[in-house]
Amino acid sequence: MSESFPRLSARTRRFTLGVPRSFTITPDGGRVVFLRTKSGTDPVTCLWELDTDTHVERLVVDPRALDADEENLPPEERARRERSREAAGGVVAYATDKDVTRASFALSGALYVVDFATGRTRRLDTPGAVIDPRLSPDGGQVAYVTGGALRVQDLGSGADRALATPESETVTYGLAEFIAAEEMSRMRGYWWAPSGDALLVERVDEAPVHVWHIADPANPDRPASAQRYPAAGTPNAVTELFVLGLDGSRVAVPYEEEYLTTAAWDTHALSIVTLTRDQRTMRLFTVDPATGASSLVREDTDPAWVDIVSGVPAHLDDGSLVWVAASEGGNRLFVGDRAVTPPTLQVRAVLDVDHDSVLFSASGDPTEVHLWTWDGHSLLPVSTRSGVFSGRMSGGVGVLTEQSLDAEGVSTTVVRRDGMAVPIPSFAERPGLDLRVSLGRSGRRELATAVVLPSWHEQGSGKLPVLMDPYGGPHAQRVLNRRGAFLESQWFAEQGFAVIVADGRGTPGRGPEFERSVLNDLATPALEDQIDALQGVAEQYPDDLDLTRVAIRGWSFGGFLAALAVLRRPDVFHAAVAGAPVTDWRLYDTCYTERYLGHPDEQPEVYENSSLFADAAKLERPLLLIHGLADDNVVAAHTLRLSSALLAAGRQHSVLPLSGVTHMTPQEVVAENLLLLQVDFLKKSLG
Repeated sequence: MSESFPRLSARTRRFTLGVPRSFTITPDGGRVVFLRTKSGTDPVTCLWELDTDTHVERLVVDPRALDADEENLPPEERARRERSREAAGGVVAYATDKDVTRASFALSGALYVVDFATGRTRRLDTPGAVIDPRLSPDGGQVAYVTGGALRVQDLGSGADRALATPESETVTYGLAEFIAAEEMSRMRGYWWAPSGDALLVERVDEAPVHVWHIADPANPDRPASAQRYPAAGTPNAVTELFVLGLDGSRVAVPYEEEYLTTAAWDTHALSIVTLTRDQRTMRLFTVDPATGASSLVREDTDPAWVDIVSGVPAHLDDGSLVWVAASEGGNRLFVGDRAVTPPTLQVRAVLDVDHDSVLFSASGDPTEVHLWTWDGHSLLPVSTRSGVFSGRMSGGVGVLTEQSLDAEGVSTTVVRRDGMAVPIPSFAERPGLDLRVSLGRSGRRELATAVVLPSWHEQGSGKLPVLMDPYGGPHAQRVLNRRGAFLESQWFAEQGFAVIVADGRGTPGRGPEFERSVLNDLATPALEDQIDALQGVAEQYPDDLDLTRVAIRGWSFGGFLAALAVLRRPDVFHAAVAGAPVTDWRLYDTCYTERYLGHPDEQPEVYENSSLFADAAKLERPLLLIHGLADDNVVAAHTLRLSSALLAAGRQHSVLPLSGVTHMTPQEVVAENLLLLQVDFLKKSLG
């Protein structure tokens, strides 16, 4: 008997296990280092190497051979993995020296360094559990964080010393704070100098941040976990920067803005990027590491907000700045002061700079993500087929990953300088679903929409109940030309639903104006657009959709949107499953919430309009609330307070608390049964 989709999806971490990822190409293009598990159900990630000349793959590090206990992780590492949505174990992150001769990584809090030439892996002695080890550019030393201190160990002599130690229990050196990791995609807090004799280090003091307590009611003998959570309108952690020399010197790098979005240190400059708390002004500075004095290079402003874009700042060989900014209605690539992409091509990220060439991802059609290069003279498309692409580039060699609706899984190819393509195989499991997905535009705003029908349904043969399956929030997409985006939706369709997935205003790929149209209102546009998409699809499939039976499900922002739908528009939506919903935006974090809604003390009415509590008395449809009690991102208080408001209003609803479960729901049994319970609830609710 074959394994059910819910069980297989849970065991394979939604079919991500066995997929190659985290690529590093040597400067000469001769080798590619990457991570991959040994099978599609093996959760232990290994480090691999591919010789691009011989096409021979080699297993470099197998954590099982090192007898590393993956369950014994320091709490800082568990938090880092939660922020990065890391579902696997083993070597989930690594760092190399400049020439990729060595790699450093942490396993169960222990520090390891592997030499690629010999294949020898060494465990290094450290005074405590290790977080985020990074090799110096010459590979002779490794820096790491332990107990909030930033330390450096010499690989030759074994000498190990602290460059900075925390002055109190609320201080750390070298770690990204919660907001940087959760909302800015910055997972690091220190950067080596190219010369290897100093580091730029972030000091974080969480003392001003309010303390929340996350309890485990299922285990009352365990004390609640104290967490400093910067909710909207409350203080953030205080961040500072220092250049710490290996000679013991310490130079402060002052900046005035609330947020440090990123930093970069290459042979051209030490650069830092800052963002004001209202996120309307982003500044790029170069810093003199000897004095800490900074010079303003660029300032970008926007009446709504300035986007944080990964991969910048960077520099070409001649020192020209590589940057991305909104200009003339588009998110555009800048080289120096010149925009080198048209406003119609929405640049998403800079992936690599290889001497005088820039590799970046961009969209013309929001459902597709393509690769392009700028070679100093012209724009050249790298990906030519329909789909979603990403990649790396170094030494004239590229790594190309491709996904589409036409093929299962992720295809990874190394493209050599001579044009030969060398595949890196994926070991991911096959989902075993016959996808029936149609991408198109629907509604008055021509929203990107996917219609997912049961594989057995004959069009026009009868009307199906409808399941809206959105995320719906800003800066995230569901409707993309790749099979992996619709596996769960297809499984729900096989249970007898016509599933609609729609990306409304705020989602990327259609330009700054479309993204910023959710300013000061996270509720109305999101809900209007789901209704608009539903009505548009109903016009396209008049004989297949039963609009008297429409349900909606979602997680996180999607959970908020699902609850919002049945509360405010019961005439359209007849049942909802809201997983880990944000119910009161005052309970969500500063950076994300204030970007869209401003400061709650300055415009409380904006927060009221986007809250669900005032609508509690309106509930007349079945609503299932699901929440992990260990969630430290959208805390369980969101669901519990909404449930209390519904109870006070005398409104019947269901709550499913998940003991010990975080925002990711990584546990296999939980992930499997959550799908089954949702289907059961929706079928009963819709009759």
